[in-house]
Amino acid sequence: QVQLVESGGGSVQDGGSLRLSCETSKANFSHNAMGWYRQVAGKQRELVAAITSGGHTNYGDSVKGRFTISRDDARNTMYLPINNLKPEDTATYYCLLYASSWYRSPAENDQWGQGTQVTVSP
Repeated sequence: QVQLVESGGGSVQDGGSLRLSCETSKANFSHNAMGWYRQVAGKQRELVAAITSGGHTNYGDSVKGRFTISRDDARNTMYLPINNLKPEDTATYYCLLYASSWYRSPAENDQWGQGTQVTVSP
């Protein structure tokens, strides 16, 4: 069973920064696209950012310019430094391991992490 372990969440004030990480136990991690999604209770999970196996990136409109997704294949880890956090960024952030090398809408054979909470106070 592949494991995805997120870390780096926490509570910050408006304008603060955090750095989320997602480490995976998957062999040949470099072949897979990865992504970050976030969810607020009662709402649908939404794309934050995604990165292909080749390093191409895609961002949700609400985070463009503030979040930067990256990956370190040697460490089997994906990163998401998040700057200028706003209260509306408060959510549980989930790491996604795509079963494919390119990002797309999540599918059943993709794998999710357990989530890490980000709370931004005014």
